[in-house]
Amino acid sequence: MAIPHASPGQPIDIRPLGDSMQSARTMALIKTDELELMRLVLPAGKSVPPHKVPGAITIQCLEGVISVTAAEQPQELRAGELMLVPGGVLHSLLGITDATVLVTIVLP
Repeated sequence: MAIPHASPGQPIDIRPLGDSMQSARTMALIKTDELELMRLVLPAGKSVPPHKVPGAITIQCLEGVISVTAAEQPQELRAGELMLVPGGVLHSLLGITDATVLVTIVLP
């Protein structure tokens, strides 16, 4: 079954999930030939293992605190903070506290 994505012009709610984060799941929000957006749900202690993607990505912490390791440099991101990871750079994420993250991927 295909994952439903938002249609052009359709609003997407990315406000913090608060108490409903416990039952929320990671989901793709938008996917085009050039762009993909996902909301990641990262409970405290959960990680996304090291990986690379060809295109540049942004990682925006919507709520909570995460650790992003990119090019072997760890950096904490807190709610309201954003970082760029260039394409082809090895990176991983770790939930320091329960967190949600908006990831934008530029597809080559």
